[in-house]
Amino acid sequence: MITDIHGVPIQEALQTEGYVIIDNLIPKETFNDLVEACDRVVDRARRGDWKYRRLVGTQFPPWTEGTDVWGVQHLMHPELKEPVFAEWYGSPRLQEAVCQLLGTKPEELQLELFNLLINPQDSDFDLTWHRDSVPAETDEEKEREILTIPHYGTQWNTALYQDGCLFVVPRSHRRIRTPEERHITIHDPKSHDMPGMLKVDLKPGQSVFYDSNILHRAAYEKSSKRATLHACMGTIEGGDHRAANIFQHGLDWMNSDAFKQSLPPSLDKPYANVLAMAESAGLSKLETAPIH
Repeated sequence: MITDIHGVPIQEALQTEGYVIIDNLIPKETFNDLVEACDRVVDRARRGDWKYRRLVGTQFPPWTEGTDVWGVQHLMHPELKEPVFAEWYGSPRLQEAVCQLLGTKPEELQLELFNLLINPQDSDFDLTWHRDSVPAETDEEKEREILTIPHYGTQWNTALYQDGCLFVVPRSHRRIRTPEERHITIHDPKSHDMPGMLKVDLKPGQSVFYDSNILHRAAYEKSSKRATLHACMGTIEGGDHRAANIFQHGLDWMNSDAFKQSLPPSLDKPYANVLAMAESAGLSKLETAPIH
């Protein structure tokens, strides 16, 4: 059983606090390969040679305006020719952690998103306080309803350098916002004074898994080098529940023989599972409209 940095079983910590920090999900022999691959794809994105990138000024997809990059999308895209990303995404200990958190089996995992979060070069950039699937203006009744829906998946950040960009409000993932939290998310969403907020400090090689319903934001500083692997994985138990959240990022490039052939054997079944979700949702192009 995998435990967090405090010795608590990771599924218990995530359920209680809404986030959990885990050591050593990157094999020692893979760490430098990931760092070097990230350097190459960041260089491509900043030069404009890679069009799938997150641009300063825009928090959610689509990212179409600007030149200062704060994220690189689709690390497993076959045109990047960086196989180490898929190899790590399908690695045994990482899949073990995801299975433990979701209470599922490897053959029930669903391949989803794998992106990279980096420091901008020209300006600092603050993301707003948000829940991933609950727009800020959502009323209390609807918010309460959404919070009762299981995720059937998990998401995480794995730092390759010291990382203090993520802020969360522990234990906010299972309750509606307080009046003050609601006011901040709607009227002052980049506030640095959210009640109860916690800065998540990661050492190189540490991962934080967090509930997408936890109140969270991020602060990107141009002065601090960042390369943080940002990914999610689901389980078939949810049917097509995750389709809108996943396919809003535009994954039709996964509908290719080149992508299928680039995957390690450990991802063959998760890949088949995500295609089955798309078919169930009627999304033959693996694309849908942005949520926000």
